[in-house]
Amino acid sequence: MKTWISFLLPDDEYKERKLLYFYTEGAILLVIFLLLTIIFSNVIAFDHQLTIMIALGIYGVYVMLRYSLSGIEYTEVDNERAYKKELKVLTIKTTSFVIIFLLLYILIVDFPNKMSAFYNLIGLLFFIAMLWFVMGFISLKSSYQKNRKLSD
Repeated sequence: MKTWISFLLPDDEYKERKLLYFYTEGAILLVIFLLLTIIFSNVIAFDHQLTIMIALGIYGVYVMLRYSLSGIEYTEVDNERAYKKELKVLTIKTTSFVIIFLLLYILIVDFPNKMSAFYNLIGLLFFIAMLWFVMGFISLKSSYQKNRKLSD
């Protein structure tokens, strides 16, 4: 079935169904959070922008974590050789992202003129790169273990 959300879904039916489950679970958590926010808004004063950011964060992080931990991203990784190859690709992608982000930041924003601004930029880049690599590694490891069990 084609809908306006089809561009967010993979072509593989199994992956599509699992991803729809993750989107739905995230939406239910989002609704629960928003209902609790409404209930407690009479007792506690909430900053609206912060509440919206937390709600979006809950949804995004939940879907991302469920997808990474499910082991459905790397369907072709079922042996040690393929695992090492994908790990190398993940490392190259993460390194490329850091280099491209740093160059674009320098071109678009400006080179940090204070050491504290430079340290902030490097810290942000390091955090994002580590998060990206760890999530990719967890997804790769989960997929590898799941695919090995299926092939045995």
